Amino acid sequence: MKNYSLTKLKPVHFFASGTALTILLFVLIFGFQSNINNDDDKNQSSSQFIITQPEIPDEVYLFGEKLPLENFEVYERLDREMIVNAYWHSATILALKRANRWFPVIEPILKKNNIPDDFKYLAVAESNLENVVSPAGATGFWQFIKSAAVKYGLEVNDEVDERYDVEKSTEAACRYLKDAYQKFGSWTMAAAAYNAGINGIDKWSSLQKTNNYYNLVLGIETSRYIARVAAIKIIMENPEKYGFSLAEKDLYKPLKYKEVVLDSSVSDFANYASSLGINYKTLKLYNPWLRDTLLKNKEGKKYVIKIPEEGSIKLIGEN
Repeated sequence: MKNYSLTKLKPVHFFASGTALTILLFVLIFGFQSNINNDDDKNQSSSQFIITQPEIPDEVYLFGEKLPLENFEVYERLDREMIVNAYWHSATILALKRANRWFPVIEPILKKNNIPDDFKYLAVAESNLENVVSPAGATGFWQFIKSAAVKYGLEVNDEVDERYDVEKSTEAACRYLKDAYQKFGSWTMAAAAYNAGINGIDKWSSLQKTNNYYNLVLGIETSRYIARVAAIKIIMENPEKYGFSLAEKDLYKPLKYKEVVLDSSVSDFANYASSLGINYKTLKLYNPWLRDTLLKNKEGKKYVIKIPEEGSIKLIGEN
């Protein structure tokens, strides 16, 4: 192998070698600086997307009854529901928005019936305060199946379905919960019975020889149910603490309306709505329990129809 010294290199070779060295130094310096910048970007990015464990209070009361969080299995049930609901952002934000409209409707009815105020959170767990229909046909804010709805005083047919009436369905839910409380002597058990049925909870309570909800082996939905309602309560009572920052303007406003009595048949609700100064869509928005475009009402039953207060809703004009 020949031994070359720098002095023996031709000038062009030396220039090429120097250029290569300069480029190499530039790449090393730029790459180092780029890595620093990338690390800074990563640190800044990660600081903006920190996922943390939702805080669980040392003591939790629901329906005025204490959750036995000293039992690790019960604690972990609540922990699961806190994580699910704290990070199920869309549903929780909608619940907070809707609560501003509907809790003022539900709360006085619960109070009048001597039902603990916390049961408003059960309605959130059931429907997220929306007139939804489950695959099993459970309907409305309180998710009544038809047989239970009729049993507890709601009218359900092709023309009228009072499961969609928030006030009337809340009254029916209160009657159900009173029966369940009378049966089990515990609001927690009454709430579990709302999910699994009074007969279902009674059956499992008898077979397992316990009337304590937390000692029952239950299906996964009912086992999660109480912890879910508790988690919803904790988060909705302290939204900012769990990362939900909503301004007053973001919340849905209570509906302002007046009432008229309808005690006759209606052959066309579109025409009826027009006679009230509104349109069919607005009539259905304020009275979702009207399920058809007409009402036979052969018996002359009195129904209360809600009409928006003038100026409380901007009606959409025709083209």
